[in-house]
Amino acid sequence: MKKINLALIGCGHLGCRHLKTFHALKHKVNLVAICDHHPEQAQPLSKQYHVPVVEHYQSLVGQVDAVSICTPTTTHAAIGQFFLEHKVHTFIEKPISYTLKEAEILIHAAQTNHVKLQVGHVERFNSAFQAIAPIAASPLFIECHRLNLFPNRSLDIGVVMDLMIHDIDIILGLVRCPIKDIQAVGINVLTDKEDIANARLTFTNGCVGNITASRISPEVTRKIRLFIPDAYISLDYVKQEAFIYNKDGSGIHRKSLPIEKEEPLKKELEHFIDCIMQDKKPLVSGVEAREALKVALEITQKIWEHKKSIL
Repeated sequence: MKKINLALIGCGHLGCRHLKTFHALKHKVNLVAICDHHPEQAQPLSKQYHVPVVEHYQSLVGQVDAVSICTPTTTHAAIGQFFLEHKVHTFIEKPISYTLKEAEILIHAAQTNHVKLQVGHVERFNSAFQAIAPIAASPLFIECHRLNLFPNRSLDIGVVMDLMIHDIDIILGLVRCPIKDIQAVGINVLTDKEDIANARLTFTNGCVGNITASRISPEVTRKIRLFIPDAYISLDYVKQEAFIYNKDGSGIHRKSLPIEKEEPLKKELEHFIDCIMQDKKPLVSGVEAREALKVALEITQKIWEHKKSIL
């Protein structure tokens, strides 16, 4: 089977993780180059993985079948559009773009040029989530907590676009129903954007999603709890474990769901490569990523509207 010639664009924190993962997938991937606006910062990675560094991503046209874009959100649209229009399969870290208009342009470019566009909503590939997804198809209430240490990166966006968007995507994928109402509050603490946020999504079928995200927490927490008819499900993304609680006579019975723990990023990036090789639709294409972005932008807008109303 012919390997996919791939280049990594952006060698920051996520870019380093992508590079390590693609190196582990060398039976399917041929790493052609790594590209960074500051090539001197990429030199240690170049030596470690024996892959050349280029400064200008435009020079990669004709050399690659696919790219993985791990640059700041504000650059996703320009870089992604360039490669899609040159018929290069493109993986973009979440969020897909900074605006809905940019997302539409990327989706159109992928469709017009018949190439794959996948977006990095990695929790879809978490083994614990994949274990509960088949039994959580009709949730009544969903509660998510995603708390992180201050990242010193991704500061071009607020916590909604940086962290909460993961849970927005998960909830939209589970409920599959239009949103009737969105309420949101948040505050900025260490940046000029919201660093802590809470949103409440009410769907037309009655389901409610309550989401809390923080990037100034002293510890990392990534959990989701779901109420479904006659049962309650608890999932820990970090530990990759999940439990289902069912009524058992007059009491409650807890059952651990069988999970084969795997690295979600490896599953996600291998899925991207397999979609190219087998001509399959990505699990999280530009379309799904656009819907998550749409909700994230509305939540962000409501946070700042609320903040202005109380000042």
